Amino acid sequence: MDSGILIARLVLGLLMAAHGAQKLLGWFGGHGIVGTAGFFEALGFKPGKLFNFARGTVLVAGAALLLLAGAASLRSTGAVGT
Repeated sequence: MDSGILIARLVLGLLMAAHGAQKLLGWFGGHGIVGTAGFFEALGFKPGKLFNFARGTVLVAGAALLLLAGAASLRSTGAVGT
């Protein structure tokens, strides 16, 4: 059971980090801050750069917390907040 939870944390943490890197840095085929900001503004979230930066930062920080297996409530609060 413990090794299954470890594998799930690693896989989900790395996927979340990659998704955040797409939004912030344009890695892994993402559009970066400017490209994703246009998408957020099309959805009505203005200013798009600010919302994109906040969401990307929460994704990367949440992934780090998930990989370190700590602060589950803080990670959830950040995800709900954005």
